[in-house]
Amino acid sequence: MTTNLYALNRDGGGGDGYILPNLLRFAEVLRRLGLDAGPANVLDMVRATEHIHIGRRGEFYQAARSIFVHRRQDLPLFDEAFQVFWRKPNTARSGMDLRSMGERRRFRKPQVSAGQDGPVDDGLSGDGDGDLDGDSPSLVNLTRTYSAREVLRQKDFAQFTGQEMAEARRMMAGLFWDLGRRRTRRMVPASWSQRGGLDLRRTLRRSLQYGGETFDLAGRGPKNRPRSLALLCDVSGSMERYTRMLLHFIHTIAGDAAAGRNLEAFLFATRLTRITRQLRYRGVDQAIAEVSRAVPDWAGGTRIGEAVKAFNYQWLRRTLRGQAIVLLISDGWDRGEPELLARETARLQRSCHRLIWLNPLLGSPDYQPLTRGMQAALPYVDDFLPVHNMSSLHALAARLSEIGPERAPARPYRPVAAEPEPVAAAEPESRPIDRILPRPTFRHPMWGRER
Repeated sequence: MTTNLYALNRDGGGGDGYILPNLLRFAEVLRRLGLDAGPANVLDMVRATEHIHIGRRGEFYQAARSIFVHRRQDLPLFDEAFQVFWRKPNTARSGMDLRSMGERRRFRKPQVSAGQDGPVDDGLSGDGDGDLDGDSPSLVNLTRTYSAREVLRQKDFAQFTGQEMAEARRMMAGLFWDLGRRRTRRMVPASWSQRGGLDLRRTLRRSLQYGGETFDLAGRGPKNRPRSLALLCDVSGSMERYTRMLLHFIHTIAGDAAAGRNLEAFLFATRLTRITRQLRYRGVDQAIAEVSRAVPDWAGGTRIGEAVKAFNYQWLRRTLRGQAIVLLISDGWDRGEPELLARETARLQRSCHRLIWLNPLLGSPDYQPLTRGMQAALPYVDDFLPVHNMSSLHALAARLSEIGPERAPARPYRPVAAEPEPVAAAEPESRPIDRILPRPTFRHPMWGRER
């Protein structure tokens, strides 16, 4: 005998007539825990109840897990949330805490509440055991029993919703971008012992107050200025899933007080477009709208080599201003010539202080740089880093703060090679003789010829 949740919800009364709202709230809890539990999954669960016995916990659990769980790493989260959420409706207290996801509290058992929507429903209540320490139970709000930011740090940019993009935008604003300082040729007053030596003119000027005696030595040293940053971002069709979040990222750096004054930003697909002026708008939506109107080849093909060549010949001397850091953001899918990309990437590396290639596909554990464009550019890249979630942006900010005034050696990317599968050794008598003895590495040109 099957049960229809629509019929149960039509009662309008209390008790068992509110399983459908509890199911909606359960999907909300799973979604806030990081699982992909959208409205379509809830509708599938409602249809599934027409084919299972809703009073049997095992059938209901198997149906819910098959609908709401799509990744293996989400199984423990779903199991713990199911055990906490669907408990026996004895009292309004629960012995489990969603903040620990399965870890029992030692001294106090919290009272589970549905949050601001109202009192807890029967489908959420738990057993009625008393507190171990005799105190009154603490109230736990289900809407605040997890760390949404921790889940957001590990979530891929391609899977972000509109609300998550806004939250990621606020998290990006809290990042600290320290690009370091570069040494210029201009001299400024400094201690005479510093590099630059004695400032003879200022020393003689000071000696006038002592009757021409040089008691106060003045020195000079090189002036240090904040290092500039250039960003080249790929907006081709293969990068479309990450384009909006990367534009948010570029707009955040442009609005930073320390890095924004020395920032130059470019977008490319088949041609290079400068967007530094469009990023000056304070609102990110208006800035992205202006950028989209300025870029004619949005979501088109990819010609990284030609874009880098255009930057080297047209914008390099005007934008880098010596010892700059260049961030090249692309997945490496290129339709141009690999020789051109290798040559222009090498030219760009020699002209900047540090060339960092950010690849959103590098966040995948199975990624291998097998494309022709990526293999051609990798030998001339100083750092090859992922840029697919918030954790990778934090790692990038930490990496930029570690860059010193002197050019450090490059960090070549070395992919982890898969271990070769062991080949079973054949029987000695079944193998040919020429496979047992090693073949000679040298062959005389007269061997095998008749004299």
